[in-house]
Order: sequence, then structure tokens, then C-alpha cells
Amino acid sequence: MTAPSTTGVTLTDAAAAKAKALIDQEGRDDLRLRIAVQPGGCSGLRYQLFFDDRELDGDNVTEFGGVKLAVDRMSAPYLDGSTIDYADTIEAQGFTIDNPNATSTCACGDSFH
Repeated sequence: MTAPSTTGVTLTDAAAAKAKALIDQEGRDDLRLRIAVQPGGCSGLRYQLFFDDRELDGDNVTEFGGVKLAVDRMSAPYLDGSTIDYADTIEAQGFTIDNPNATSTCACGDSFH
């Protein structure tokens, strides 16, 4: 696993490999994985994790295993020290976000406070 980057967020090898595979499926080289925090959800703030072709003013971008991870400047303080992982097991499948700044989370894991 790589140390946190200038984005303050770490993308594990498994998450980087899955994101790269999904980008390669799209056949585009201009996409980056973006993580952002938006108001909403049952706990006050909600994660957004998506592929984006935009470059926003103030973005922090770090590359992990050929995948560019972007964090906008408004979301960065909420995500500092977070780790994005990817699981593909019987118990769980998909991207997960481990955020040490979250004081509480909802049962669905999509929002935090």
C-alpha cells in the first residue's frame, strides 16, 4: 500500500487495479477517479466516487498504479488520511472508503459526520 499523497488520500493497489480496468474498458485515457464530499445522506455528508474527465481549479491529483486520483479543495479537509480500497469477496464487493475523520457513519456506509 502506498503512503498518503498530496491528495491526502491513499488508493490501495486493489482499488487502483480495479479503477484502471474500468477506465481501460471505456477506452479513454482522459478519465480520472474523483472522490468528493457533498452535503446529504443520513449522517450529514456523503461520499461521491466517480470517473471524471474534468480538471477543477484547486484539484489535488496523485497517480496510483496508472490511475489519477483527484480531490477537490473543498473536499480535501474531510478526506485527509482516508484510504480507498476495493473488495471482491463473497461478503463484500465494491469500493470502500476508510476515513479517520468520520466521527460517525450511517448503517449503509455512504454518509458520515
